[in-house]
Amino acid sequence: MNQRKAMKSNSNVAEMTSTEEALHQYQDTDGHFSLVRNFRLADLVTIMNGVCGSFSIFSSARYLLTNDVDYLWTALALPLAGLMFDFFDGKVARWRKSSSLLGQELDSLADLISFGVAPSLLAFIVGLRTYLDTVVLTGFMCCGLARLARFNATVALIPKNETGKSKYFEGLPIPSSLALVAVMAWWTKNGWIEGQAGIPWGTITLWGAEGGRGEMHVVSIIFGCWAAAMVSKTLRVPKL
Repeated sequence: MNQRKAMKSNSNVAEMTSTEEALHQYQDTDGHFSLVRNFRLADLVTIMNGVCGSFSIFSSARYLLTNDVDYLWTALALPLAGLMFDFFDGKVARWRKSSSLLGQELDSLADLISFGVAPSLLAFIVGLRTYLDTVVLTGFMCCGLARLARFNATVALIPKNETGKSKYFEGLPIPSSLALVAVMAWWTKNGWIEGQAGIPWGTITLWGAEGGRGEMHVVSIIFGCWAAAMVSKTLRVPKL
């Protein structure tokens, strides 16, 4: 028992030492642009994921201003481009045999923009605009944020396969929100959006008058369930 405790203690000390060395890499480098100089190629690929998400948000805003559907299609397509960069950053890191704590944090923040904020704004754009709709969409983003934070904190505890990759995800991974984006693209193609035929299945009124704060779209329930699945502890999604 004492030997096992000693081995665990030595492992923790080694991990802490490695983490401290990684942190000093950023602290000990002087210069205004030292952060940029410390970027690895994989980090730049990750940032492109965030760029795609950011442009999706601005394209959604431009659609609201101009009602030009081309901006809406651009906003719908860019999160998919972000997924490509999200996929390749890990490939590049393994190819270059270089990873960093900064890269891990960048990956989570970029995912939040591309697969949390951008899809939520798209849902608002296509028609989920009631007060309760926005409450659900806010919860969707916050659950995505919590899910990413939990992943960073617990990834070392999840069982690994022979290649060192986690065997499963705890809860739905946030890029799964692209399935919702695909549904919204289908609605857009068929004109089932705000300003045209309207969102499928209409609205329900939970309290008060119709059109008041108690009204919400039925589709918002799907977003709420998706948010709950992201933060679930017992839902385990096999990692491909």
